[in-house]
Amino acid sequence: MKLALQLNVIDPKIGGVMIMGDRGTGKSTTIRAIADLLPEIEVVTDDPFNSHPTNLELMSNEVKALIQSNSNEIKTEWIKIPMVDLPLGATEDRVCGTIDIEKALTEGIKAFEPGLLAKANRGILYVDEVNLLDDHLVDILLDSAASGWNTVEREGISIRHPARFVLVGSGNPEEGELRPQLLDRFGMHAEIRTVKDPILRVKVVEERTSFDQSPMIWIENYESQQQELRDRIVAAQKLLPKVEIDYNLRIKISEVCSQLDVDGLRGDIVTNRAARAHAAYNNRDKVTVEDISKIITLCLRHRLRKDPLESIDSGDKVSKVFKEVFEIDE
Repeated sequence: MKLALQLNVIDPKIGGVMIMGDRGTGKSTTIRAIADLLPEIEVVTDDPFNSHPTNLELMSNEVKALIQSNSNEIKTEWIKIPMVDLPLGATEDRVCGTIDIEKALTEGIKAFEPGLLAKANRGILYVDEVNLLDDHLVDILLDSAASGWNTVEREGISIRHPARFVLVGSGNPEEGELRPQLLDRFGMHAEIRTVKDPILRVKVVEERTSFDQSPMIWIENYESQQQELRDRIVAAQKLLPKVEIDYNLRIKISEVCSQLDVDGLRGDIVTNRAARAHAAYNNRDKVTVEDISKIITLCLRHRLRKDPLESIDSGDKVSKVFKEVFEIDE
């Protein structure tokens, strides 16, 4: 789970993570904690879309117009990477944005009121119990996450703004699964099980008790490890464009997808991206078979479901075919 989250932070184009697991296994805690590992980002001051001051792909139309007229006027500030929670009861208007009623009534003008997708641009959008969210809202989220843009057409308003975020969903399989078509849109799928080892369980309880008694001391004790991980993620983000993957490895990845009868090409694309991110995370500029072995189950296990009544593969099938194709002995 932690690896999937870190790789998505290194390369948001992987397409997000779906985390399913038992109650009380720390899914939400881990996801919210990832925001502390992220570096601060530079944004245009007072811009509701967290626009990047130089990258056109991450810039709203208003900021583009300002740059074209006079770039000296643009002021920037550094902010913590946004972590936006999407509640189950959210409406489509609140997610995508809608007409600003207050301005319409007081000033008589049509203006756009940004939604949660605008707030989440260049950050993380987290949906707890995503399997209970309305399907049409999940569709909107996945479309925006895949394209990096949100388009709103309503009440005479036509606007398109950047919505480049890491989509993270979590849920309990007892409450129902997502449709296979929606599952396929998540880049990676991690499954969490309750720890059975009593020693490890005691360790978790002790750490939680220690945090409850003195949170600031607990945070200080782990600050050096947090900073080390933070630096590693930033270094991986810089190295990522230089990472290469051999043609033979790309062929074998596609052969695994073909033998597993994975629909479409998303599985191939995501596995390639995740393997490159994993190599960058380990400070290498060339992908190895080991990189692929670490991430291929996370990328493909949820794409094997054809029937909505089937359960998601535990990963054994993906692992078996991977070893056959890559000729790895047991």
